[in-house]
Amino acid sequence: MARRKRTSSVLERAVRRAASINSIDPSLDLGNGLTLPAFSTLIETMRTKENAYNSALSSLDRLYREMLETEDELGDMTEHMLMAVGTRYGKSSVEYGMAGGVPKTQRRKGLRGESPTPTNEQPSFVASMEGKNGKKPAATT
Repeated sequence: MARRKRTSSVLERAVRRAASINSIDPSLDLGNGLTLPAFSTLIETMRTKENAYNSALSSLDRLYREMLETEDELGDMTEHMLMAVGTRYGKSSVEYGMAGGVPKTQRRKGLRGESPTPTNEQPSFVASMEGKNGKKPAATT
């Protein structure tokens, strides 16, 4: 998903204000550096920086997409490398284990529906639901 580009409401308002002030007097000087040319220069500086920022976001999005594509390609090659080691040396070999695979002789086989670690005991933190006489307590209101 592409990053949202930035639009400045302050920039838009400043452009409208500059157009309005320009209709009063194109060379208006309000003192203390508040001139229409200085205002217009700052507006153009902001516009340039906003365009540069949005261009950088587009470049960043492109780099991100390229990185994700390369990551997928790397994941595929990683899997192919392991499969090739398994094909050349066998899936029960030491080399297969060295390459990161789990040799067939070391794999755990479980039946469907079984948890990998059988637990026949009730966990100690669960309170027993039986009463003193071995029956479940009756609900009281």
